Amino acid sequence: MWWPWPLVSVLVLCSLLSVGTVRTAPCQTCRKLTSSFIKGLERTANKNFGGGNTAWEEEKLAKYARSETRLLEIVETACDKSDFDCNKLLEQIEDQVETWWFHRQHEAPDPFEWLCIDELRLCCPPGHYGPECAECPLGPGGVCGGLGRCEGEGTRLGDGECVCDPGYSGPLCQNCADGYYREKSSNHTQPPCSACYQSCKKCTGPQDNRCQECKPGWILHNNKCVDVDECGTELARCPSNTYCFNTDGSYECRGCDQACVGCMGSGPARCKKCSRGFRLTGSKCLAGPEKGLFDEMTDDEILVLQQMFFGVVICALATLAAKGDMVFTAIFIGGLAAMAGYWLSEKGDRVLDGLLKGR
Repeated sequence: MWWPWPLVSVLVLCSLLSVGTVRTAPCQTCRKLTSSFIKGLERTANKNFGGGNTAWEEEKLAKYARSETRLLEIVETACDKSDFDCNKLLEQIEDQVETWWFHRQHEAPDPFEWLCIDELRLCCPPGHYGPECAECPLGPGGVCGGLGRCEGEGTRLGDGECVCDPGYSGPLCQNCADGYYREKSSNHTQPPCSACYQSCKKCTGPQDNRCQECKPGWILHNNKCVDVDECGTELARCPSNTYCFNTDGSYECRGCDQACVGCMGSGPARCKKCSRGFRLTGSKCLAGPEKGLFDEMTDDEILVLQQMFFGVVICALATLAAKGDMVFTAIFIGGLAAMAGYWLSEKGDRVLDGLLKGR
């Protein structure tokens, strides 16, 4: 054997070798391997022995052309050392490579066709696909009308459906896809499909006023597609502490300013409520001093505390006055009158409000 592998490995390999063992190897690996093999053939085709004797060199080169030595030189560089798939496949097809080299080169000069298509059945000829190498769909211009590719073409995989080039659709890629229109042609050939204006789904020309149907997020008006403002309708759905920002054909949900708890737009002037550590100054939520004990209370809560405060003071004085002490009775009556006056006055309200809020 020409292969420089241990005898035990060769015996194990040969016992497992069959066409079925390599069917799962991808066509691409076999194609890459045979392409490298062909380059090796070209590299070693005119090898110079440098003997100076033409007759002798011709005789030696003739023997070298089909020799095991040349085959070994080609095989040793057929796969990169890091290419696991290529090296694995090369190990599996030792016998087939040797058969082609010594017995089939003359009748099958293309190693890819003989090895990858006919012998190993990993690939199909151009224009064919699938396990049985069925013919790809044909149209004017060739496979898929020349405007797409056949799914799985050249391999034993795929379903053969046409994957059309951008701008084309249909079983044979003969129709214009959404967003494209058929150009006019002066000859009898089918004209190509060209792009509509960016907002048009269907159109009769490239201008913005040639639309027939609009893409999502746009509405047709006088043959033009006008952007729908989702933010001004109920179409937009944005999570809490974000606001809606309209874009062409759609919208975005953008985060509120850090000063805001909920907002209607960008910046601290569009807040629905100020965040902790911020207070409303004019129309903006701006950072303020550290809050006092009562800063988080509402005006109603402050009013209740004021009433409770007055109640406690009055009750204390009334208790002392009830003991019959004329001094405390006078203080009680005077305090009651004073507090009632302050309670009813705007000044007293401001004083107590500032006292309770620590201002």
